[in-house]
Amino acid sequence: MARPLGEATREAYGKALAELGRENPNIVVLDGDLSKSTMTKYFAQEFPDRFFNVGIAEANMVGIAAGLAASGKIAFASSFACFVMCKAFDQMRLAVAYSGNNVKIVGSHGGISIGEDGVSQMGHEDIGLALSLPGFVVMVPADGAETRAAVRAAAAHVGPVYIRVGRPKAPVVYENGCPDFQIGRAITLRNGHDVTLVANGLMVAAALDAADLLEQQGVSARVLDMHTVRPLDEEAIEKAARETGAIVVAEEHLLYTGLASQVAMAAAKRYPVPMRFIGLYDYAESGAPDALMRKYRLTADDIAREALALVNMRQSAAV
Repeated sequence: MARPLGEATREAYGKALAELGRENPNIVVLDGDLSKSTMTKYFAQEFPDRFFNVGIAEANMVGIAAGLAASGKIAFASSFACFVMCKAFDQMRLAVAYSGNNVKIVGSHGGISIGEDGVSQMGHEDIGLALSLPGFVVMVPADGAETRAAVRAAAAHVGPVYIRVGRPKAPVVYENGCPDFQIGRAITLRNGHDVTLVANGLMVAAALDAADLLEQQGVSARVLDMHTVRPLDEEAIEKAARETGAIVVAEEHLLYTGLASQVAMAAAKRYPVPMRFIGLYDYAESGAPDALMRKYRLTADDIAREALALVNMRQSAAV
């Protein structure tokens, strides 16, 4: 059950950017005066002539990134998820999404796991805002290895991308790297036939732990890492629905607009099954990360409880 902690996904993002910078002189990076937190500092140290600290002006940062992309650059723009998505939405809407510019927005400190910084700096709604921008690829990697893969995929993809990364050290999910990563393709981490657990970000490790708990109770759980929220892997969802008959979605985000709503729509369209959802219904508060995850029911125990309730419901209905 106890997974080793690896690097934070924000750390992996910063290091991946520096690696890409060595390989591709066309990559430029912008930051909203938070490079020590977003970890774009690694790129800035190596390539100061391709790094732009725009200051506490996220809207201007996105506008500049769009201009650089329009001139042929691959532009990565970073800030805290809540700052960049909430304050620069209009610029992303017109200068990036509508215009189709090759800008990669990376929101750090996503979710409530940032802890003591509190609601003013927590990204509760960033995935929903990104999904509201047509043409944006939206990704939430689970650990350091997957973040590196996501950043590389984003750089190779021509068009707008949003990636959410986090502040705390992330449990290791991919011990040997993530070579099978593809935008829009879920990764099956564990096979099962009684219920499917769909998750992204930190909730992937929690889903794997929940599958272990369920196994102790005789329940076989499939685990899907749905790292890409758009384009969503609807085929994987339909396959899981047909083969396991029940789905639990877990995300560190408001349930109204994130992964849960996307999976629910896909299942409703392709193969409806009973579903349960683990996520946020309101803003959180300041506190220790682990305590917040427990209070807002974002733990392996919570996922296992909802999955077991679904399985028991289906068994009762079959009698």
